[in-house]
Amino acid sequence: MLGRLLGLCWQHRVGCLQVLTCQLLLLTLGLAGLSFTGLGIDYLRSILEPGTPAPRWLLGLRPPADWTPMQVVSAIAGAVITAAILRAGLTWLSGVTLARLVHRGLVADLQAAVYAKLQRLSFGFFDRQSTGAILNRATGDIQSIRTFVDTVLIQSVVTVVSLGLYMSYMLSIHGGLTFACLATLPLLWTACIIFSRAVHPQYVHGRELFDRMILTLAECVQGVNVIKGFAREREMAARFETDNRAVKAQQQKIFWRVSTFSPALDLLTQVNLVVLFIYGGKLVIDGVLPLGTGLVVFAGLLQQFSNQVSMTAQIANGVQESLTGAGRVFEILDAPLGVQSPERPQALPVCRGAVRFEHVTFDYIEGNSVLRGVDFTVAPGECVAIVGETGSGKSALLSLLPRFYDPAAGRVLIDGHDIRTLDVQELRRHVGMVFQESFLFSDTVAANIGFAKTDASPEELIAAARAARAHDFIMALPEGYDTVLGESGVDLSGGQRQRLAIARALLANPSILLLDDPTAAIDPETEHEILGAIENAIAGRTTFVVAHRLSTLKRADRIIVLQQGRIVAAGTHQELLHREGAYRRAALLQMVDDESRALLVEETGQVEAAL
Repeated sequence: MLGRLLGLCWQHRVGCLQVLTCQLLLLTLGLAGLSFTGLGIDYLRSILEPGTPAPRWLLGLRPPADWTPMQVVSAIAGAVITAAILRAGLTWLSGVTLARLVHRGLVADLQAAVYAKLQRLSFGFFDRQSTGAILNRATGDIQSIRTFVDTVLIQSVVTVVSLGLYMSYMLSIHGGLTFACLATLPLLWTACIIFSRAVHPQYVHGRELFDRMILTLAECVQGVNVIKGFAREREMAARFETDNRAVKAQQQKIFWRVSTFSPALDLLTQVNLVVLFIYGGKLVIDGVLPLGTGLVVFAGLLQQFSNQVSMTAQIANGVQESLTGAGRVFEILDAPLGVQSPERPQALPVCRGAVRFEHVTFDYIEGNSVLRGVDFTVAPGECVAIVGETGSGKSALLSLLPRFYDPAAGRVLIDGHDIRTLDVQELRRHVGMVFQESFLFSDTVAANIGFAKTDASPEELIAAARAARAHDFIMALPEGYDTVLGESGVDLSGGQRQRLAIARALLANPSILLLDDPTAAIDPETEHEILGAIENAIAGRTTFVVAHRLSTLKRADRIIVLQQGRIVAAGTHQELLHREGAYRRAALLQMVDDESRALLVEETGQVEAAL
């Protein structure tokens, strides 16, 4: 995992090097300012106490002999303030460079990569992952990877370089004092390792709890009608509060560990200062060590050294946070695509629409088959209705044609080609689909219809809308085709949304059209309009329609009846209506509208039996 994170940073190595350069320059300026401060103390002491050792000038640079003490002190003070001003400027530059690296580079690239991968993953991945977990990984977990750059990688390099420079500087001042003051260092490193191992499971559990809270929030937003309809606002608020408290409690556990570990490190580092003042003070008194460039500078170096050691607690914490987030993000990036195009796909430039299901078995979960040995052939231009009770496999059958899933056994063929040998994108351009609940984007009407063909002309959009019997109501909207729809088309009726979905499917001019129960939640008057749109849609196309209403089924050339994933009957509407079986029983029970009742009177004469 660390290797992959480092590889990710290598892709942004220019930005990382720029930030590191700023940080190292800040370190150098800090040492320079500390050295000038010690030099000033030694110089003042030599002036005030003649006979004390002369100060050790930095790099052998001495002030001119004719300078007065005040000029020398002013020059030293000027050097200190210059270093401080440069540090302020570099601190600002470092912050800007880091923000550019992280937000405009690393985070943006990761979010784009995750989004692109989500678009390529098969339906099976989304079946296994909750909406909350996916949203959290694409947002919060990517942000936690940012911690690896600024808190772990850059800070680690700065810490290692700083510790090396500080130790070298301290050794140059006095080796024995350095080893005495750093005797607690092995204990500090051991504590960091123990802390890092202890806190990692806490971060993993914390992200899982956060996933659950995000899922609850998403469900509350998506299911607001159900929640308000059943007056369950208080219960859902209490549920979210429970999830929120669980996240809070977990964060408090992590915070408690971090807040305990950091002061413990600080306490150990303060022991070093005690050693410094006892041992170092004796060296100054004995005249072995100068006060300014010796004890004062050493004290400053030791304090900075201790601060850098204390940073290891933050680094260890950042490592665990970033590793936890990175693991969850990489699970998406590493997830197998499932359904994908072969390396050398067969070409299908023109699709006639001949479909063959050849002994197809399919299961969402291994060992629990939804379809079992399904075998049938559909001629080009034929309209086939699929009926069956809930859970019989109707939608699953339709989802195999555009390769949303692959069968566990058997083959699906189009124009004699096993669809697994075709390019997925090319295959789906030949297959149009209208779902039971049509999804519309928060965009213009024209953009929603044109989603199927981004280069469609206005004339093509209007032609598709007319075929779907949507043109009239679109023109009645405030801005016509330029009207911006609300989220999921909330400002349209169910029938209007369905007709836009049909127009979208027709715009691509597919050879095969899939209609997944398009009139399920539509009133009889709206159903009549939808059926008119469907008649226009199926003309000249191979069509599969999942339906329950007789008014829809009678328009099919053939009806296939599914029961527990198997085909139990097939035939025309009239043939099945006069044959004992599941279709006849369902038809006789279906007295939902005038058209269906009239059909039964006309074709069976068994109204009393049906009632």
